[in-house]
Amino acid sequence: MNFPDDTFDPNDQDPMTPTVPTSWFVQWRSSLIALAVLGTIVGIIAVARQPETPIATTTLPATTTTVSAVDITNFELTRTLKKGMRGDDARRVQQRLKDLHFDPGPIDGVYGGDTITAIWAYQALVMKMTRDTITDFVTPVLWDSMRGTVAIAPRRTRTSPTHVEIYLPEQVMVVFKGDAAILITHISSGSNLDWCEEVVIDPGEEGNTGVGRITDGACGKSITPGGVYAFYMRKNGLRESQLGTMWNPVYFNYGIAIHGAMQVPKYPASHGCIRIPIFVSEYFPAMVQYSDRVFVFDGVKEPEAYGSPTPYFNRPWPEYTTTTSSTSSTSTTSTMAPPPVKNSSTTVPAPAVVATTTTVVG
Repeated sequence: MNFPDDTFDPNDQDPMTPTVPTSWFVQWRSSLIALAVLGTIVGIIAVARQPETPIATTTLPATTTTVSAVDITNFELTRTLKKGMRGDDARRVQQRLKDLHFDPGPIDGVYGGDTITAIWAYQALVMKMTRDTITDFVTPVLWDSMRGTVAIAPRRTRTSPTHVEIYLPEQVMVVFKGDAAILITHISSGSNLDWCEEVVIDPGEEGNTGVGRITDGACGKSITPGGVYAFYMRKNGLRESQLGTMWNPVYFNYGIAIHGAMQVPKYPASHGCIRIPIFVSEYFPAMVQYSDRVFVFDGVKEPEAYGSPTPYFNRPWPEYTTTTSSTSSTSTTSTMAPPPVKNSSTTVPAPAVVATTTTVVG
């Protein structure tokens, strides 16, 4: 049956449903439901107002996002870590190196090149391994050595508040604050080889007293002299010099500097400077100051026996001709000289004898 829209009331009974007498429950249903709800609310309020009964509880520590420290030396190494391997064991090796101040780079669980250079330094300085026996991997035996207490003691004390010791036979550099090692890193020093090549020299570097960059031919000998020196200058960023490309160099012997390099092999390979890994050179300059001492140990004599010898200065390359540079110059001696180093305050101990303990003297 159809109804016009204006006459349809939705509250009306469906005209297709037969009429049924309405019971008293249907008539009072809404009121009864309301009374039931009201009673429930009153009951909840009454219960809430009753005296509280003490409940035994356990006090929990405050929530924190910091993971509790775990002694990583309790873990054993069950495989030999090689370049490119990943895992918690690689992360533990990195963390242990970092704890001992051998900087392995990021603690990311990836056994890569930066971690390998730190392992080189550890093997050379702590385990006294020679250059031909140092490995690129970490064996369970090596890890067991790292699990012990390792202390690196300086070979020189009572010197500047912060000083640097460079060990050429081990190819290792240590920064000491007082008597505590705060950085230990692998290095690459002078190769002791003769060379002749084209060099690019920035203004202010040894051999260029002008105002512009020059290109020239030079010959030299790749020597890092042993002796006692002091830092006297630093420069930021990329620098080109007769001794090669340097990143964030800190100078201690005319043109010889400690600087970052892309290539820091396990053997001496520089023209005389001390190469350190690029990532270490990002913060190393901030660890030292003007006049801080630098002791270079060559394994032949004590540094004090040499004094502060000047480096081997490069000489012109007679056969060199340039066709690419608009400015050329022969190498000249720069007036940029380090200050003299007084050795009177340095205590020179007797030659160190390393026992089979975990304390290592440089």
